[in-house]
Amino acid sequence: MQTPRRPRKLKADGTPRARPVDWEGQEQAVLIRWLLGEKKRGEPVGQLYDAIYHVPNGGQRSKSTGAAMKRQGVKSGVSDLVIMDARGGWHGLYMEFKASPPHTAPLADSQHDWLVKAEERGYCAVLAVGLEEAKHVLEEYARMGPSYSHYTKAPLGGTEWRNPR
Repeated sequence: MQTPRRPRKLKADGTPRARPVDWEGQEQAVLIRWLLGEKKRGEPVGQLYDAIYHVPNGGQRSKSTGAAMKRQGVKSGVSDLVIMDARGGWHGLYMEFKASPPHTAPLADSQHDWLVKAEERGYCAVLAVGLEEAKHVLEEYARMGPSYSHYTKAPLGGTEWRNPR
């Protein structure tokens, strides 16, 4: 049995509102698909595909789900895309992605503040407006040489995961 759909809210003139379009999400999906294609073609920027991930902070949620996510560590303002690949002296990259004009949303104060924090802590922090700008940023970041630290690191507790099973 199918659950009946809740009717959409009506505009002032009584006609139903149009479904909202997630322009940013659609463009970001195209960016990730492009990055996968670059990996398959053997392009340098494609190396970033295995190190990039999306932080799903946005979207509509119920109050209870939002509260549970907050208890689990979700924070407002965290950038959309993170690359855990140290390059050019940076620890990694935080990219706040916005849709291309005319669908660009303004940068929220919390997003700005997160980019500031990331840069202060040694991460490359970037606002990319639109697909083409995001591609350009990723290509530039990929051209930077890897900057991994190969010195002895201080041990930190936790369960050992490096040993074979």
